[in-house]
Amino acid sequence: MQRLLDILLSGLALLVLSPLMLVVMFVLRFTGEGEIFFIQQRVGFGGEMFGLYKFATMLKASPGIGAGTVTIKDDPRVLPFGRFLRKTKINELPQLLNIFRGDMSVIGPRPQTRRCFDAFPLRSQIEIVKVRPGLSGVGSIVFRGEEALLSHQDDSLRFYDDVIAPYKGLLEEWYVCHSSLRLYLICIFVTAWVVIFPSSKIAYRIFKGLPMLPTELSEMNS
Repeated sequence: MQRLLDILLSGLALLVLSPLMLVVMFVLRFTGEGEIFFIQQRVGFGGEMFGLYKFATMLKASPGIGAGTVTIKDDPRVLPFGRFLRKTKINELPQLLNIFRGDMSVIGPRPQTRRCFDAFPLRSQIEIVKVRPGLSGVGSIVFRGEEALLSHQDDSLRFYDDVIAPYKGLLEEWYVCHSSLRLYLICIFVTAWVVIFPSSKIAYRIFKGLPMLPTELSEMNS
C-alpha cells in the first residue's frame, strides 16, 4: 500500500509542480554555473547506492571544498539562487523522480552520502537499510535546522559525527521499528506542518517515545 501511495503521490506532485520545476530549470540554466541537476550517490534500500536528484544549488566542486558533503548555514559554496531553493526546499523536488522510480519513498530515513552514513552507529546502519529512504521522515523533521546547528560549532564535522549522527541514527531506527501506513501518513502531515511553522516542536508531541535528546542538543534547543 505504501508503494502504491508513493507512486500516486509522486506522480500527482510531478504533474502539478511541473510548471514550477520548468521555471527553476530555466533560471538555473542561465545563472550560476549553468547546471540544472545535481546527482549524488546515496545509500539506499539494502545498502545499495543510487543517484539522488536535486536541483543544483552549490558549486560543482563543492564536495571537495570545506565541509565536503556536510552543509552548514550560510555555506559559501551555495550559489545565490541556490540559497532560495534550499530555504524553500524546492531544490528537493527532483527527488519525486526517485520516488516514482522506486529508489525512494515519500517517507523514510533520509538517504545519506556514504561519508555521513558511515558516521551512524553500526546498529543504526543495519536498521536503516531495511526500508526505502524517504524524501522526508522523522530524522528530517527533527533535524530540519541541522545547517543552523552546525553553523554554531567551531568544528562542525566533529559535532556532526559525535552528536548529530548518533542521535539521528536512533531516530531513523525508531521509524523503522514503528513503520506503518499510519505513521507514513502522520509523517506527511507533520512534514507539511513544520514547513509552514519551522519553529514548531510538534514532532515530540506527535511521535510518542522518541529517543531522548542528547545533552548537547537539548541545551541548544532550550
